[in-house]
Amino acid sequence: MRSRAWNAILGMAFFSIESAVIIALSIVLYGLGYAPFDWWQSWYWLVFGALAEAVYLGVSITDPKAAQRAVDRMLTQRYDPGSIRNPLTRERLKRALEYRRLIGESAANHTGAMRRSIENTAVEINDWIEQIYLLARRMDAFEENDIIGRDRRMVPHDLKTLRRRLEAEQSPDVRAELEEAIQTKETQLANLRSLENNIKRADIQLDHTLSALGTVYTQMQLIDSKDLDSARAQRLQQEIHDEVMSLQDTISAIDEVQNYQRYAASR
Repeated sequence: MRSRAWNAILGMAFFSIESAVIIALSIVLYGLGYAPFDWWQSWYWLVFGALAEAVYLGVSITDPKAAQRAVDRMLTQRYDPGSIRNPLTRERLKRALEYRRLIGESAANHTGAMRRSIENTAVEINDWIEQIYLLARRMDAFEENDIIGRDRRMVPHDLKTLRRRLEAEQSPDVRAELEEAIQTKETQLANLRSLENNIKRADIQLDHTLSALGTVYTQMQLIDSKDLDSARAQRLQQEIHDEVMSLQDTISAIDEVQNYQRYAASR
């Protein structure tokens, strides 16, 4: 995430209007052969343009506010709320990105150790945002999966039908096949219910996560320089880590059930 953030900062600076003007102006002056002094060589403009571009990029990537804007743009593009179809989940992701932006701006308004501390927390929150996005995508996939929707409706009915047939069947061979079919359906139904429960849990977690992000933002406003090495700051980092791990656990649980469903369907 740090690497992607630096790439976003550098890319935003390089592809800015100011950068384009520096490059274009040096090329035009070189092409015209303009010489402000007798000793001036036209290729000096290319050297001058390269140096000016290097200075501009250096100033841009060390400007905390410019860097924060670049990171915000990267996060919004990578975790685009527009790609989430569920309106409630999409709004939660938007609010999470807004909290991340505010925390980043808070870092840009400080200097020294305080700024580094808030920036480190913001980087950890990037992982948090990623898990929120991934969980939102899993919820979308569940809601839009026609096969899972069909199975949720049909499997309980099929199971009841098989059990009625088993009660009426006299043939031992047919009964054995019915019992095996019932066991398969029971496993499928248990997995479907487990998946439903995980999706319900995910919805609750997203709501809780958003509240936790708001709490983190509030706490960041209250921590000052004397608190940087305190247990309070350490607890804040641990809380963020715990939230990320909790979201990862839910995502893993959803994936595990869905992978089993695909495996069972392919057999």
